[in-house]
Amino acid sequence: MSYVAPQEFAAKMIDAGESKIFMATKDTLIRAYMAGAILALAAAFAVTIAVNTGNFLVASLLFPVGFCMLYLLGFDLLTGVFTLAPLAVIAKRPGCTWGGVFRNWGLVFVGNFAGAMTTAVFMAVIFTMGFSQEPNAVGQKIGVIGESRTIGYAAAGAAGMLTVFIRAVMCNWMVSTGVVAAMMSTSVSGKVIAMWMPILVFFYLGFEHSIVNMFLFPSGIMLGGQFTWFDYLAYNEFPVILGNLVGGLTFVGGMIYATHFRTSPKRNAGYEAGKAAAPAE
Repeated sequence: MSYVAPQEFAAKMIDAGESKIFMATKDTLIRAYMAGAILALAAAFAVTIAVNTGNFLVASLLFPVGFCMLYLLGFDLLTGVFTLAPLAVIAKRPGCTWGGVFRNWGLVFVGNFAGAMTTAVFMAVIFTMGFSQEPNAVGQKIGVIGESRTIGYAAAGAAGMLTVFIRAVMCNWMVSTGVVAAMMSTSVSGKVIAMWMPILVFFYLGFEHSIVNMFLFPSGIMLGGQFTWFDYLAYNEFPVILGNLVGGLTFVGGMIYATHFRTSPKRNAGYEAGKAAAPAE
């Protein structure tokens, strides 16, 4: 599988972050658009499997196919750049600034949202026979998901907002681990296996992913879900974006940078042993 050691892929993470900051606007938008569209299609695929089989585990096992496709094609998710782009600034790469990081995040957000919305419209057409019929079983399920994860959180008040935030933190802990895991191998099979594991964990545990939600909730509104755009943005998307940022940057980017890129000096075992053996004065 051509395993890459942690010290090596830590450097690759910083290289990737630098490349995101300096990427042309056109390329950033296209890559983000396609990432949003593909991940949205994977979400529709997973919900369809869950409805048709009645088994959410099967859906979770197959959902990572979308993540693997978009990563291997070199497309960008907001959750990934949340983790990678800041590392180039923290590592003091020449020309890398927080302004460049925020520019990248903004462009990727726009591209991801546009791509996810495109898929949402396409799938709504399919689920309703061109809006001429009531939504089919899959469309109805998407509407219910949107209700429970927007007004459901709102009904719980501060506890609901805390829950959605923590679910978002945990989500990008796993998703960004998938991004980094793909750098652990130089073969396609190795990358796919490494990515598959954390993405499966996030999806089966029902964590909140901002780009998946860019598909699920607008699609749910189109398909008759009993919630509004305000409900979606205020009680899900905005707190989820914040949680995804915290989870990816701290639990993945920050931790790997601190221990594998900025490794502390090793302890002197002989000196420590001598201190322990020395008689007390």
